[in-house]
Amino acid sequence: MEPALQRRVQRYGWDKASAYYEVFWQDQLKPAQDLILEMADILPGDNVLDTACGTGLISFRALQKLGESGRVTGTDISEKMVAIANSIALEKQETNFEEIFKSLKGFSGVMFSKEAGNAPAKVIKEYRKKLEGKPGFKAASIESALFIGEEHLNTLTELKSKNELIGEIISLLQSPAKNVLSALLSGKNTVAGLVKALEERKN
Repeated sequence: MEPALQRRVQRYGWDKASAYYEVFWQDQLKPAQDLILEMADILPGDNVLDTACGTGLISFRALQKLGESGRVTGTDISEKMVAIANSIALEKQETNFEEIFKSLKGFSGVMFSKEAGNAPAKVIKEYRKKLEGKPGFKAASIESALFIGEEHLNTLTELKSKNELIGEIISLLQSPAKNVLSALLSGKNTVAGLVKALEERKN
C-alpha cells in the first residue's frame, strides 16, 4: 500500500474511533502508559513531546509531573483525537473558551506552558524559519485572556515571564537606592553634596 494511502486509512480509522477511545481503551492501555511514564523519568521543568498523543491520556499525566516551568506538546495523525485533547485541556480551565473552540477547525495541535506564557509562540516562530511559514497560529489562552488570530503571534512572543517581570520590578525598586548611594559617595557624604550630585545627574 502506498504510504499516502496508508496515512489516509490510519487517519480515517482513528477519527472514527476517537469518540470511544477512552471508554474502551483507557483501562487497557494504563499498564503500558504507567511503564512509559516511568521509563521517561519526567522531571519538573522538562519539555515533553507526546507523539501519537490521541486524546491526551499520557499528555495530561505528564503535565502533572512538570511543575510550573514544564511544557507538553501533543501531536497525532487524527484530527478528531487532537480536538478531543484540546477540549479536555480547555475544560480544565475556568475561562469561557467558546471562541477558541471555534478557531480550532481543521487539523490543530495544542501546546501547554505553565511558566513562560511566550514559550509556545516563540517555538512556532522558530519552526517557521525552517518550515516556510508553517505551522500556523490559531489561538492562545494565558490566564483568563484569549488571543484569537494570527495577528497576535508577535505580541505573544514579546510577553514577559513571571520571573522576568519580578526581575524588572526589583531592578526598578533598586534604582533609586543606587542613585542615592552613588550621590552620597560622590558628594562626600554630606546633605549638600547629595543634593548637588543629584541635581547634576538630573541635568
